[in-house]
Amino acid sequence: MQVIVDSLLTHYEILGQGKTILLLHGWGDNTAGLRALQANLAKKYKVIAVDLPGFGGSQPPNSAWGLDEYAQFISDFLSKIDAGKMLAVVGHSNGGAIAVRGLARRQFAADKLVLLASAGIRGEYKGRVKALRLITKAGKALTAPLPKSLKARLRKKVYRTVGSDMLVAEHLQETFKKVVTDDVRADAGRLRLPALLIYGDQDESTPVSYAKMLNEAIEGSKLEVLPGTGHFVHLDEPEKTTKLITEFLQ
Repeated sequence: MQVIVDSLLTHYEILGQGKTILLLHGWGDNTAGLRALQANLAKKYKVIAVDLPGFGGSQPPNSAWGLDEYAQFISDFLSKIDAGKMLAVVGHSNGGAIAVRGLARRQFAADKLVLLASAGIRGEYKGRVKALRLITKAGKALTAPLPKSLKARLRKKVYRTVGSDMLVAEHLQETFKKVVTDDVRADAGRLRLPALLIYGDQDESTPVSYAKMLNEAIEGSKLEVLPGTGHFVHLDEPEKTTKLITEFLQ
């Protein structure tokens, strides 16, 4: 399905019936990455999944966005489709950071929160972000005299060498820089709702050390660490992840 939200063509999907759950994907992903989880949860609930602006079937924003803008977009999206009262928001990676920001600042509301390998611990990224910016500038300078096609290939090689997530959505580089410098720990400390955190012990993008920080910040939250899983816990262990979520929601 499609709808216009904040002048942006937005793609979203709804499955199931019952109390409403909102799924928010991570950076570089889209609703397709959460489709299996959506289908499993839709056996008991009405599950809404939306492509965030710039990803999947949704138009990119016209300027550089941060978590504030994405959270406001979610608020406007929910109003536009008349989503009504939500039982829970389930956010993966950057989607988790957006959920924490939006719920803490009351841009939207839900009874419960589920964070899947959530991002949002940004202080530890400072050195890496600075390095990425320097490498990006250097890459542009070094490739400036080259043909456009070769220039693009070489820049991608540079980004890949440092493991930059900017490569996943190169058209959103400025948005990426805003997002990865925005820490949500203070927002997490303001949350007053039941929260479940699910992380993988092999996750290098949002490691367990970050999970513990959010767990400490969110009063009364519960942390589950799944052994042998990486950043996409819902894909590495779909049955365990679904079981943990459904038990928490009940």
